[in-house]
Amino acid sequence: MLFPAEHETIDKGHGRIETRRIWVSDELTADFLDFPHVKQVLRIERKATRLDGSPLPNRPGTEIVFAVTSADSTKASPKRLLELNREHWGIENTLHWVRDVTFDEDRSQVGRRSAAHAMASLRDIAINLLRVAGATNIAAALRRCVTHAPEVLRLIGVVRSARV
Repeated sequence: MLFPAEHETIDKGHGRIETRRIWVSDELTADFLDFPHVKQVLRIERKATRLDGSPLPNRPGTEIVFAVTSADSTKASPKRLLELNREHWGIENTLHWVRDVTFDEDRSQVGRRSAAHAMASLRDIAINLLRVAGATNIAAALRRCVTHAPEVLRLIGVVRSARV
């Protein structure tokens, strides 16, 4: 049996309830763990169910994640560590999801390692340029780029103004 969680969040949305709990310890120091600069270890438990409490299809009932951090307890409380873990999915959703879905990267036929890496870098550059230009929907912004070449040239710095 575990001690009570040091922090817990419960979110309701998208037809489900998600509960996240965190346990943190600074007792396992660098002297005990063979991991450089470790200050805290943590255990995060995530549980998602439908609103009626039934399990979600194709998902485990409970996920447990273990992690270490170099931030000590004065800089990263259990609440803050849980927030940081949650914010990680923002990166996943804004970059990796766009690459997977909008660019259909998983079905890319670029097979050689260096070519595949170069294409992934070019996709990242395109996504970041569009975000800097204010795009919130990358797919829609890419469709606009296809029909508005002068704007694309301005965006990448080839021309200073987009005269159509």
